[in-house]
Amino acid sequence: MEIDQARLEAFIGQFAGDFGAALHASTVVIGDKLGLYRALADVGPADASAVARASVCDERLVQEWLNAQLASGYCSYDPDSGEYWLEPEQVAVLADQSSPAFMAGAMTIAVSTAKDEEKVRAAFLEGKGLGWHEHHHDLFHGTERLFKPGYVANLVSSWIPALDGVEAGLVAGGRIADLGCGHGASSILLASAFPNCTVHGFDYHRGSIDIARKRSSESGVADRVQFDVASADAYPGIDFDLVCTFDALHDMGDPLATARHVRRSLKEGGSWLLVEPMAGERPEDNVNPVGRIFYSASTFICTPAAQAQDGGYALGAQASEQVLSSIMVEAGFSRFHRATETPFNRVFQVQP
Repeated sequence: MEIDQARLEAFIGQFAGDFGAALHASTVVIGDKLGLYRALADVGPADASAVARASVCDERLVQEWLNAQLASGYCSYDPDSGEYWLEPEQVAVLADQSSPAFMAGAMTIAVSTAKDEEKVRAAFLEGKGLGWHEHHHDLFHGTERLFKPGYVANLVSSWIPALDGVEAGLVAGGRIADLGCGHGASSILLASAFPNCTVHGFDYHRGSIDIARKRSSESGVADRVQFDVASADAYPGIDFDLVCTFDALHDMGDPLATARHVRRSLKEGGSWLLVEPMAGERPEDNVNPVGRIFYSASTFICTPAAQAQDGGYALGAQASEQVLSSIMVEAGFSRFHRATETPFNRVFQVQP
């Protein structure tokens, strides 16, 4: 094979950028967990000494961390004063957990995949998958902190209103099931937004359910939200007005069995709110930053999780709309349509 020198140098440059980004991910996790971004937002413009005092961290390491943020474009710097600060947009993404743009938690997921590399490598060789519960605990906490801002920004304000005939019914009262609820962020938000409804969150991972129960008590909605350990294809209850599945169907080993069970559990006129990652119909349609995120995450998390279960589907995080639609038809649903979308998600309404 003859190597094109210009293309080689360009790819080495690309690789170097990716190498730097991979190493930088851990600095983001440390900055998030130790409150360094919050401290910089509160006291900046400030030098390393002031940030170290505000975060109660070692000054020399804070200095190196600040320079790492500067080199990656994650903060600003005045060489004359030696002071660093976050721009308002950086505060929204890195330091303000109430912001719908907050994304620092995403890097906790990225770092968790490195911690699980040995287990995933074994899954490649053995073909037995890797269950969600078998991952490092950072995955569970990172997932909650990544997806919660998106739910806060979209679930009640745009996703529910985009569903035909759903919002008014929930305002009046009804029963909601949240499948694969994790730490309960979406369930608690629904219970808070629709106080006349009862919400039932289900997840097979007991550790997540324990945290969800704690979160609901802290949020003051424990009287109308219940969390139970159950699989998505065998959860208890019928006559639900709305069943929700947020970025979880593709993690399930038998999405067809889940779809059939959802259909049985819905009351007449009920709807299934199905949220899945943004994706095109073909792999070449997903050659973009969003597709890169989801294919990589799916390799380490979603596909092995599905392989670890019965069913053998392993849809992956970039399942096409055609594939999802075919599952719904086979499960007996008569209507499947994209109600709305975000840059990261497709939001479907599925009805019997």
